[in-house]
Amino acid sequence: MVEQRQRQMAVNRETSPAGPRRSTAAAVTLTPKEVWSILRRHILLIIVLTILGFLIGGAAWYSLLQFFPKYTAQTLIRVLPPIEKDPMLIGGGIVPQQIQYGYRLSMANIIKQQSTLRELIDKDKVRETTWFRRFAKYDEQGRIINVNQCILKAFKDLKKHFSAFAHRDAEFVVLSMTCRKDQESADIVNEMATLFLDSQGDTKQGEISAKLTELGRRRDDVRRDLTVAEQALAQVRETSEFTDLERPAGRYFQHTVTLQLNQLELAQNDLILLIKQAKTNIENLEKLAVGPINEQVERQVEGDPVMVMLAQQLAILESELAGQLTRFGETHRVVRRTRELVYEIKDERKIRQSVIAEQVRQANLKNAQDQLIVLLDRSDELERLRQEAEEDKKDLDNARVQYEQRVAIREERKQTLDDIKAQIERYRILHDDPETPKVQRVGFAQKPLEVSSPRWEFYFPGGTILGLISGIGLAFALELLNDLVRTPRDVARFLQIQLLSVIPDRDEDEQVRDIDLCHVVRQAPYSIISESYRRCRTNIELSGSAGSMRALLVSSGAAGDGKTSVAVNLAETFVTGNKKVLLIDANFRRPSLQTIFPKPVEQVEQSKFGLSDLLLGRCGYQEAIRPSGIEDLDIIDAGSMPANPAELLGALRMEELIKEQRKNYDYIVVDGPPVLLVSDAKVLAKIVDATVLVFNASATRRGAAQRTIRELKAVDARIVGCVLFAVRALKGGYFQEQFRSYREYQKLQVAHST
Repeated sequence: MVEQRQRQMAVNRETSPAGPRRSTAAAVTLTPKEVWSILRRHILLIIVLTILGFLIGGAAWYSLLQFFPKYTAQTLIRVLPPIEKDPMLIGGGIVPQQIQYGYRLSMANIIKQQSTLRELIDKDKVRETTWFRRFAKYDEQGRIINVNQCILKAFKDLKKHFSAFAHRDAEFVVLSMTCRKDQESADIVNEMATLFLDSQGDTKQGEISAKLTELGRRRDDVRRDLTVAEQALAQVRETSEFTDLERPAGRYFQHTVTLQLNQLELAQNDLILLIKQAKTNIENLEKLAVGPINEQVERQVEGDPVMVMLAQQLAILESELAGQLTRFGETHRVVRRTRELVYEIKDERKIRQSVIAEQVRQANLKNAQDQLIVLLDRSDELERLRQEAEEDKKDLDNARVQYEQRVAIREERKQTLDDIKAQIERYRILHDDPETPKVQRVGFAQKPLEVSSPRWEFYFPGGTILGLISGIGLAFALELLNDLVRTPRDVARFLQIQLLSVIPDRDEDEQVRDIDLCHVVRQAPYSIISESYRRCRTNIELSGSAGSMRALLVSSGAAGDGKTSVAVNLAETFVTGNKKVLLIDANFRRPSLQTIFPKPVEQVEQSKFGLSDLLLGRCGYQEAIRPSGIEDLDIIDAGSMPANPAELLGALRMEELIKEQRKNYDYIVVDGPPVLLVSDAKVLAKIVDATVLVFNASATRRGAAQRTIRELKAVDARIVGCVLFAVRALKGGYFQEQFRSYREYQKLQVAHST
């Protein structure tokens, strides 16, 4: 039994719920279909809030129109291109649109800056307006007593309601002011336009006058610099030894010093090549002097008269030797004598060859060394001449550099003086040009004829859109804050275990309205709830190998989740499949099988024992097992409440009960207690083959369901899957369409059967 339990625990660790595990990030995403379903379920709420938003927007528009109307006056200021037009030329340059827009934007920022707004507030016409007076407090003589606070409030209101907008494509800056009086808005805009145009004109005139003064001072300084440059140029001519200091215009006209230096450098380069060649020849001859005789030396040796005479004698003796060998043979005295003479001549020829070869190689080496000495002496002489020429070239270059620097300074001063004179003339003309300020008034602001705020075009659609957004947001908030396990997607997303079946709520199936939910499979076999239990049975049978899951524990996280209904109906579905089933009530604290399957009167005395009595040894198996009234379905009631339920269920006798009854029944279904309330369920989960969890769609929360799974996995319990109980068809959801399709399919099946 211990070995079987260890093997079961190993299987439990290796067995994982069907389907891929999903990450937490993926669990919080919503598909477009789910979004649409949420909107359909809360469509009434969204419509009500949208209509309410429309009404609130209309009421706000009417109230503001009656009590707080606002008028906006506008005027235009023309901004010319930001270039200083040359008065000497007809027409002007083309300025890119982006630069012109940037200049207009800078003008608008100048209008809105603090100093400009403060100057506007100080105008008498502005201080006489109702707009300004509503910020001030007056004493009995009519003087303002809160000057600083009044100016601060007026400044803040101007920043909020006065605007200067630069057109991107047109050459205008739009000035606008919004206040409660139509005429006052126009007066304030006109005062600002006048103030800005005057300030810009004075500023530009002052800038040009300052530039003219600065240019006059620079002209005098440049004239003095020009005189100094002329004196420095004359000094260079006097101190230099060269007469032609100006550089020639073309490349073919060079100074004699430069030509001499170039010729010496060319001659030196040629001599360096000859020296390198001589050194290479010496190295080669030194190698030939100690090595074998090459072909060139051999040809010189062969031309020696003595070598030629010895070669002739050797040829004659060799021919005589050949004849003597033919006449006398190898051992004849004459043949031996002739052969000795041949050897002597060959040795003499080798000695002569070595002597002559050595003489030739030494003579060649000596000649090459003498040639190298001559080349080196010539190279030293050329180097001395080149250095002298180079010194002369440096002196010439230095004199020319000084001369050119003085000439460049003189020319630069002349050019600068001419430019300054031209600028002075140009600024004098610009000083009198009416377009110099770059801003012009287009017209005066007129009294507005209609209110600018509130506008019904904004309040009615805005209220409607806000109501719609509020309705949609509230709908999603209600859905996302609901943490019940209601749909199969919730099981896959948050629990990550296999879903065996979905049991619809009683109200979703008309065939079970007056039927006990614990006997739906037997009393309403054609209902969708019965079909759901059959689907659960099929999934359990296909979840493991044949015979691997015959003892099943049905449990839940809390009481009242429907585990007993699932256990009873699951047992009855096994019976309908011609299986023999034993249903055990292991919930000692709240037994229910004795109520669901009441004992007949004649069995009350006979079967008074239950599971607790069996585990305590008060009775045997046959005394505890009783018939349920359904063929092939037997029951073991809970029995009396023991003092230690968990220890009793974890005892060896409970394991023996399961093991022994496997021989007599195809399936053993244990109706266990809740996992999160007592520890009995965890003890039973280690004994049975697999555990089926029941989650109530209207009561089980995600946290409780996740904790239930963790509690069972902590004891290596094998969870085959879960059953989602009492599921209601949500509007726009999958179950509503599924329930409708099943009813139509079932009606067609019944019609054919009848």
